[in-house]
Amino acid sequence: MRSIVPGAIRRNTAAMRTLLPLIAAGLALALPTAASAELAAGAKAPPFVARGALGGKLFTVNLAQALRKGPVVLYFYPKAFTQGCTLEAHAFAEATPDFRAAGATVIGLSNDDFPTLQRFSVEACRDKFAVATATPAVVKAYDVDLLRDGKSTGLTKRTSYVIGQDGRIRLVYSDMDYKDHVRTTLAAVKAIKAKKKA
Repeated sequence: MRSIVPGAIRRNTAAMRTLLPLIAAGLALALPTAASAELAAGAKAPPFVARGALGGKLFTVNLAQALRKGPVVLYFYPKAFTQGCTLEAHAFAEATPDFRAAGATVIGLSNDDFPTLQRFSVEACRDKFAVATATPAVVKAYDVDLLRDGKSTGLTKRTSYVIGQDGRIRLVYSDMDYKDHVRTTLAAVKAIKAKKKA
């Protein structure tokens, strides 16, 4: 008696090859993507006060107070003293005169503890701008929790916000590669300054 199992397996395998791409496509449409999670341009930036450091000394970051002086570049980074975060801090430090010329204040945020931020503010930020602790409330408000397999890693996504003096978000740039954060945010604050002059 001839077995019919091999033929049945071949038919089922062919059916699965047809169905799997359709199932995968359906799931891709149903699941949200990380890129759409950040606050949108035009949204009101959530106010906050955070403990941080500037030049190794205790510094209180108050978004409302910073906005009285001009636009704010609020950049979230995952972890102090990791390679990308250190290079990003160096880049922001080098560009500080350009940000100041455009009337903008740069503030870095991560969930690092205060002693780490003290060192980072001197060694990586080179005393040029403040870094502060992003509390769980701030991480949630700005939607920058770095997730892995749907669970929080305890780190923040590398996301930069440019906030206009009116408190509205003018630019959102989220990319785990640090390289274009300074260039992109600086262009945005220069555009704000140019529009104000016009």
